[in-house]
Amino acid sequence: MILTSKQRAYLRGLANRMEPILHAGKGGVSDAMIKQADDALEARELIKGKVLETAPATAREVAEDIAARVNAQVVQVVGRTFVLFRQKEKESQITLPRS
Repeated sequence: MILTSKQRAYLRGLANRMEPILHAGKGGVSDAMIKQADDALEARELIKGKVLETAPATAREVAEDIAARVNAQVVQVVGRTFVLFRQKEKESQITLPRS
């Protein structure tokens, strides 16, 4: 599923009030972080993460790596913060606007 600009804007608005729950540091993206992201996306559908200054990769690289490994969409990357989205197939909590 590819998100439209209208859907991305809606998700950015929802994520604006969220606190980051993923933190990538000098160890980069670990298997434990992938598991945490997968579990969080299953529970919440929309998560925010932060890349610390000591990380070996940029926020864009970290977000795209995690998204690819958990089958999610990168909604936004601003500075060191990123937002990921993966809609549940059944009983979705977030209703996206129509494109």
